Amino acid sequence: MTGLKYRAAFLALAEREDQSLVPFYQELLGQAPAQLIPGKYAEFELPGLRLGIFKPKTTHQPEFIHPSSGSMSLCLEVDDLEAAIAHLTALGCPPPGEPIATSHGREIYAYDPAGNRLILHQA
Repeated sequence: MTGLKYRAAFLALAEREDQSLVPFYQELLGQAPAQLIPGKYAEFELPGLRLGIFKPKTTHQPEFIHPSSGSMSLCLEVDDLEAAIAHLTALGCPPPGEPIATSHGREIYAYDPAGNRLILHQA
C-alpha cells in the first residue's frame, strides 16, 4: 500500500472574530507562539504536534461557521488533572462536568473560547 508522503502533521484552528484563541492557548500552554503574524497566524510547538491558529480570509469565513461543535478534540495528557482543571477555570473555561474514569486513566472535557473540545487526560 502506498500512502500519502508527508513530513509533519499539525492541527489548525480557525480564529474567531474576537481574537480570543491565541491568548487562550498562550495561557493554557504556558508558552508564547513559536511563530506569530499578529491578526493572521500563530503556531505553538507541542511535543509531537504543532498547533496553528489562523484567521480565515473573508472569502473562506463561511466554511468555519457551524451551528454546532465539530467532531475534533484536542487531547492533552497532563501530569495533574486537578491542577489542569483549576488552570482552565482561571482562564474562564471551566469544564462543564466532573472527571470521568476511563480505561486509560481519568479525563475531563472542556471547551476553548471558540467551542473546540479539549480533552485533558491523566494516566
